[in-house]
Amino acid sequence: MSMITTKDDTQIYYKDWGTGQPVVFSHGWPLNADAWDEQLVFLADNGYRAIAHDRRGHGRSSQPWNGNEMDRYADDLATLIETLDLKDVVLVGHSTGGGEITRYIGRHGTKRVVKAVLVGAVPPLMLKTEANSGGLPIEVFDNIRAGVANDRSQFYKDLSESFYGANRPGAKVSQGLREQFWLQSMQVGLKGAFDCIKAFSETDFTEDLKKFDVPTLIIHGDDDQIVPINNSALLSSKIVNNSTLKVYPSAPHGLTSTHRDQFNTDLLAFLKT
Repeated sequence: MSMITTKDDTQIYYKDWGTGQPVVFSHGWPLNADAWDEQLVFLADNGYRAIAHDRRGHGRSSQPWNGNEMDRYADDLATLIETLDLKDVVLVGHSTGGGEITRYIGRHGTKRVVKAVLVGAVPPLMLKTEANSGGLPIEVFDNIRAGVANDRSQFYKDLSESFYGANRPGAKVSQGLREQFWLQSMQVGLKGAFDCIKAFSETDFTEDLKKFDVPTLIIHGDDDQIVPINNSALLSSKIVNNSTLKVYPSAPHGLTSTHRDQFNTDLLAFLKT
């Protein structure tokens, strides 16, 4: 397997398909790089070098006890980009991965980056605070922690329903897609999965978003039940200079699968502009 080693000796798995301008994908919680397979094939077929990694604690990467927090995720991404000596990179992040690439730009800048794409992304801040009254109460995330700690297998099966909007009238979400979600979720270590909940919900990315100085595409479904649009994409699009917001009507959190063709078309068009 293709691996890079971080400064704390964590092994990070990645897949690297195609040739051309590099497009680097960061996945959501609790998934892994396989969540991007359809986009990787699509872009590789269209003349791009498509790269996706398993976040530490997830998938085929190491499962260290420490470092399951956003700064280290961003630094791991930096190590991947620097080890492969990637230039003119387009960063694409879904959900937690959107937070990861946002913190990467906040910590490492855009000297290697030319564009960014945030999809159903968690920035600027998911948690409700005095300064973020539109966020979700801590009890929401405590319930996620309880589900992961008590019966993670069943929790992931249940989570796939709202993730893909299968609980909406008329939804056409295959059982196979939901089982794929469960399979990937079961590959994340319990410690990494648990710690990542705090990372994606309590990290404030506001200052990182202000450091974006490259064209940025923000895509979000207006029926996202996991990361509600009002306190995420609608706010981020106002903070990020030179950003374009695309709202997918009735789309769920997992729109890269449920709205794959639309998303792939929009992504390719953005890459070509």
